[in-house]
Parts: sequence; C-alpha cells; structure tokens
Amino acid sequence: MPEQPVRLTALRAVVDVELAADPMLDGGWDAVRIESLVQSIVEREVGPGHYSMALYLVGDDEIRALNREHRGQDAHTDVLSFPLHDPTGMRFVTPPDEPIALGDVVVSWPRALEQAREFGHTPAREIAYLVAHGVLHVLGYDHEREADQRVMRAREEESLAAFGLTRD
Repeated sequence: MPEQPVRLTALRAVVDVELAADPMLDGGWDAVRIESLVQSIVEREVGPGHYSMALYLVGDDEIRALNREHRGQDAHTDVLSFPLHDPTGMRFVTPPDEPIALGDVVVSWPRALEQAREFGHTPAREIAYLVAHGVLHVLGYDHEREADQRVMRAREEESLAAFGLTRD
C-alpha cells in the first residue's frame, strides 16, 4: 500500500499577488515592495495560509467608471477595494491546492501623485499607503466610525513603518 503524502500546514501566510498597471501611465509601483507589503499585512491580519489578491494601478477615467458602477458615485477616488468575502461569514469553497482569493484593490495613479504632493511625501509612499488602505478594507476594516478609523489608521501606519515608509 503506498504511503499517504504528508500535508504540511502553512506556518505563515503566502500571498500570490497579481499586479497590473495601465501601460499609459507615467510611473508605477515598486512591485517587490508592494508584494512584500501585501504579504506582511495579510500575514499579520489573517494568519497562516495560501491566499491571492489582485492589485491594479489605473488612470482617472477607469477609477471613476468603477466608482460609478460599484458605489454609485460619479467621481474620481484614490482607491477602491473589492473584498471577496461575505460579511455574514459564508465562504466560497476553495480546493485545497488553490489559494483563497481575498479580493481586489484598485489604485488611482493620478490621485496618488496629487496626494503625494499635497501631503509632502513621495509617490512611492502614497502608493504604498493606498495599497495598505485598500488591503485592510478587503480584510474587513473600515473607517465609518471614529473608533474604527483610529484602529485602521494605526494598522496602516504600522504596516508602512515596517518598510521605512513613515510620514515625512
């Protein structure tokens, strides 16, 4: 009788991050840093497992269209999050060899540039902040109430500080 394969339990989070950027944009993101940032947030917030998440860097027209379609707001925004979880706790059944899809984050490159200038820090820091903000939304955080906003902001800053991306 053949031996059963040994299944190892993940000791940390592994996140397959899909990065896509509009080729018409002047600039972009540091893929290695962004993937590491997402990895660290998911590992801290969710724990061990195999996950996937998609991140998109887009222009004004695309983020405005997404904002209009999904939130009913015909306006530009800096980041949109699309979690793939049900707040009631229901989950999709994922085959054991497939990562658990967490959701998508869409970042506006023009808004990131504008906000970096406004806040006096680098575009890289602003992109990382928007990614952290979006990932935390995907994981269930929000900032509708003041107490929730304080918690979310602390998590964002903690995530960025680990990569030396503090407020300048």
